[in-house]
Amino acid sequence: MQLKTRPDQMEIKEHGDYGFPVHVSEEAINRFDSNSFLWHWHPEIELTWIMKGQIEYHVNDTCYILTEGNGLFANSNVLHSGYMKDGQDCEYLSVTFSPRFIYGYENSSLHTKYVDFITANPDWPSLELSSETGWQRRILRQVQHIYDMSKMPPADYELQVHIALCSIWQHIYSYYSTVPADIRQTSEALERLKDILSYIHGHYNENISLEDIAHSVGICKSECCRFFKKHMHMTLFEYVLYYRIQQSLPLLKMGESVTRSASACGFANPCYYGKIFRRYMHCSPRQYRKARLDSTV
Repeated sequence: MQLKTRPDQMEIKEHGDYGFPVHVSEEAINRFDSNSFLWHWHPEIELTWIMKGQIEYHVNDTCYILTEGNGLFANSNVLHSGYMKDGQDCEYLSVTFSPRFIYGYENSSLHTKYVDFITANPDWPSLELSSETGWQRRILRQVQHIYDMSKMPPADYELQVHIALCSIWQHIYSYYSTVPADIRQTSEALERLKDILSYIHGHYNENISLEDIAHSVGICKSECCRFFKKHMHMTLFEYVLYYRIQQSLPLLKMGESVTRSASACGFANPCYYGKIFRRYMHCSPRQYRKARLDSTV
């Protein structure tokens, strides 16, 4: 499977509902195509707890190696992606929730003083949670408590989850209220990165060039390359190829030919497509298609 997103990378998924905007889900990185989930964002806050193994987790321009027993706080609207580490699967818990679940109603004191203070600050995108740090360990225990309750919900499940998330938020607020201003980073880079990704995702099936991408965000080609490599830890060319391969997977699963799958995703030469496909998927397009079609029989 792979995450579904809009052209601007916002994830298309319900994270709970209006009455209870919380979503608790067990995940495994090997369930995703190419053992990774692609860059995306959502307005909900996300708490991740690593249950088994480890994962390479990217938030904006920061790369984390999250190991068993530890986790991550990802702020509202941040870009994030995840990758298998050293060929080993990773099982993890994801708890996503709307900020309004904490503050209740717009412009309340809880909203303006305690929640918006963090969620409206793009300079605080994420925080690694270590089981070796006291207050972070307490957050991880609360996340585990939410997980335990989700398996056998008590009669007051929603109330207990609300209490647990408010406790977690108190710890997060206490930390960020002491962060010195001089370690904050600019938010302009995030918007530029989103714009670049949006252009690639909207034109991946065309013959796009570096000049096209750079022009779309109003910078020169050399700055575009430097900027993207700094924040994404791969070149623009590598990312375009990787994204095109990811977009071809659903076509192969449906039984589309290799030639048509290649063409639909921006590859003019099916042989070159096969070469790049093998680089990322460790098998040929035909082998991948056959394995997926056989699994549905």
